[in-house]
Amino acid sequence: MMTPAVIARVMLIAFGAFLVAVPWLIPVILNKFWVSVIAEIMIWSLFAASVNLLFGYIGLLSFGQALYFGFGMYGVAIGVATLGLSFWPAFGLGIVASIAIALVSGIFAVRLTWHYFAIITVVFSLIFYFFAVSVKPLTGGDDGINFALPPTFSIGGVTGSFSDANFQYFFILATVALCFFLMHRVIRSPLGKAFVAIRDNDVRAALIGLNVYQLRLIAFVMAGFLAGVAGALFAFFGRYASASYMFYHVSGEAVVWAIVGGAGTLFGPVVGTTLFIVIREIVSTHWEHHAFIVGAVAILVVIFAPKGLVGLWNAELARWSERTNDASVKTKLRTEP
Repeated sequence: MMTPAVIARVMLIAFGAFLVAVPWLIPVILNKFWVSVIAEIMIWSLFAASVNLLFGYIGLLSFGQALYFGFGMYGVAIGVATLGLSFWPAFGLGIVASIAIALVSGIFAVRLTWHYFAIITVVFSLIFYFFAVSVKPLTGGDDGINFALPPTFSIGGVTGSFSDANFQYFFILATVALCFFLMHRVIRSPLGKAFVAIRDNDVRAALIGLNVYQLRLIAFVMAGFLAGVAGALFAFFGRYASASYMFYHVSGEAVVWAIVGGAGTLFGPVVGTTLFIVIREIVSTHWEHHAFIVGAVAILVVIFAPKGLVGLWNAELARWSERTNDASVKTKLRTEP
């Protein structure tokens, strides 16, 4: 019998098979340009997942995730262009820088909740944005930093590099998939259950012995890690880093993607990000004001699907399963002597 769990598993396998086949399938169906778009969607989906971890699972709405995305970008760019680091040290530097700044800002931010938390995350993002703009000799400011790609690895005569489009795509796919798998494991673990308990009622969670401040800080740093990985990948993807990606409007886009896709669901950010980037790429070629359509879609989804597109799908799937079970029970009762 096709239960919701079986359907979800089949869809996940089909989605995974599609992503693996993209470099060969998409150029035949559309054109090669869309392979890069799908790679970009995966990176931004990971960024939206960092918002989702905070808002969907622990109840903290952050408009400052662009800060950690930017630190991931600049860690890579400065590591390669200024410090002369190779691929893996630069990648590590971007991630460590994001985790470090998330820890420092999180120590102060997670003491607050509701709109106070949202405001302080914006403040931190603005502080470091203006700092990055002001130290132009180091960061390049709004002009950014361009850098040449170092080889990812070199074994014998085989060299892997982001300059190879297929290697770039599969490296992004593997990294993003690993991050989503780790997030899935965390959500299903006792730590994830503690996050949800705090989201639902932080006072009750404290009364049963959970350290609310510590758990919020852990979630905040984990979200910074996800945003940092996304930023580091985007730097290698574009061979570029800019202070403009640290501005809070970038965080705002991720918030919209996560909410429209389905906050509190693992793949909600993927759905929301895919929807809006595909709309942007299709409409922007014909109309420069494509943001109007993006806004209209966001409003309609929030009105008619408050739990997001994935939440709506899960609800419909649950209703279908319930009707199917009721019908099978009635059929069984009729056939029994």
